[in-house]
Amino acid sequence: MTYPQQPTRPTQPGYPAQPTQPGYPAQPMQPTQQLPQVPPPPGLKNHAPAQHGPAGPGMGAPGVRAPGTAAPGMGVTPVGPATPEAPAAPKKPGRDRYFDVLRSLALVRVVIYHLFGWAWLTILFPSMGVMFALAGALMARSLKRPAWGVIRGRIRRLLPPMWAFSAVALFLLFYGGWNVSKDPDHGGTWGLVSMVNYVFPIGAPPFPWHIGDKAGLLEDTWPAQAAGPLWYLRAYLWFVIASPLLLWAFRRVPWATLFAPLALTAVLATEIVKIPGETGNAVSDFAVYGSCWVLGMAHQEGVLARVPRYVAVSVSALIMAFGLWWASGHLGPDGWDLNDIPLAQAAWSFGFVVILFQYSPSWQELPGRLKRWDKLITLSNNRAVTIYLWHNLLIMATVPLIDLAYNLPFMEDEQWSSALSTTYMLWMTVLVWPLIGLMVMAVGWIEDIAAKRSPRLWPDGSKPSKPAKPAKPARARRAAPRSGGGSHRG
Repeated sequence: MTYPQQPTRPTQPGYPAQPTQPGYPAQPMQPTQQLPQVPPPPGLKNHAPAQHGPAGPGMGAPGVRAPGTAAPGMGVTPVGPATPEAPAAPKKPGRDRYFDVLRSLALVRVVIYHLFGWAWLTILFPSMGVMFALAGALMARSLKRPAWGVIRGRIRRLLPPMWAFSAVALFLLFYGGWNVSKDPDHGGTWGLVSMVNYVFPIGAPPFPWHIGDKAGLLEDTWPAQAAGPLWYLRAYLWFVIASPLLLWAFRRVPWATLFAPLALTAVLATEIVKIPGETGNAVSDFAVYGSCWVLGMAHQEGVLARVPRYVAVSVSALIMAFGLWWASGHLGPDGWDLNDIPLAQAAWSFGFVVILFQYSPSWQELPGRLKRWDKLITLSNNRAVTIYLWHNLLIMATVPLIDLAYNLPFMEDEQWSSALSTTYMLWMTVLVWPLIGLMVMAVGWIEDIAAKRSPRLWPDGSKPSKPAKPAKPARARRAAPRSGGGSHRG
């Protein structure tokens, strides 16, 4: 098939004719000779000539616009080489607010449990397993730095708040007449040596089971209740010291390292091996919560994320079911209280933590309705050691304070006295939180000193308001000198 002959375009001087037949690509027009210079109009002779390219003054090839120029009457931004954008500075990883929420829930659950002693709370939310798992994850993240520096930093943050608590507890014990050298349970040289655990908690500190009078200001069993939380500091300290070895083992044999503490708990629970005394208690605590600590490391290392969720949740549910089955056949004096059933506690806490980590969001700030709790969550995380150490003693301190109400004149009425007795636990619950707040302000700043921060009275994340800067006085204008004539140029 042939096409009819098409007329060619009229050509400009110095430019070849361009083929316009269909099917032929248009050839770029190249200048073949220099166009003649056009003299400027007479009125523009004194102006400097514009600088142009070789094609002519201020114009390119006829009908063709040079790149970056616009048609008459149209404004176009000149096109130049693309300027690479400066890479944004990487953001420093902040706090994981999901972890902060879990830690706050754990602390609240611990306080409520010690107030009411409800056994089902150990099943609803296994606080200690969650707290050890969070600590293990943060420890694994910190071990990217030299191990000795990390361990020293963790111990430095732990000890000063404990020393403040120990000083108050020992003062009350000695004031109540306790003498460790004459204590039948802790007497002798070993009792004196074990006092070092009030300074560095490698073991259980000694304390009397009873001191004072039941009708006294505090119940006579207050030493055992006040010193009870110290076991957590002992276990935490040993986990911190063992973390470099645990992380090294986990990176080489992850699943064996993860399940080894559970296996050790089973050995101890079935009494295949028995370790008596406080040494046995320390080993048992390490075994029961060891898998939770390693789970935190597994979460930080990304191992749990590589396990399909349905597999992780299914296996966790089976392990938790085993824990409840074991608890049903080994109920303690408080029934289903998992704190009295080590193997059930270990299995239930393990499965619970796996599920929490599998559905773990990454929150840099609290979402939605949780934002209203932001300040309290921040405060409880900044004062977690203080709250945990003092809450039991403060719970007991609510009793003499509430008892003062019985001395009020209207309490002689049986109706009012009976109403107070009926709601006694409610008033303890209401009163303990202000007491915790007062203790946070009284000694919580020691946590800041231990962490090498400036002391803060109430660290809830609120930014201190800066005083307004005084306004600068207006600078007086100097009148311009009058000139005799002509325009004033300035």
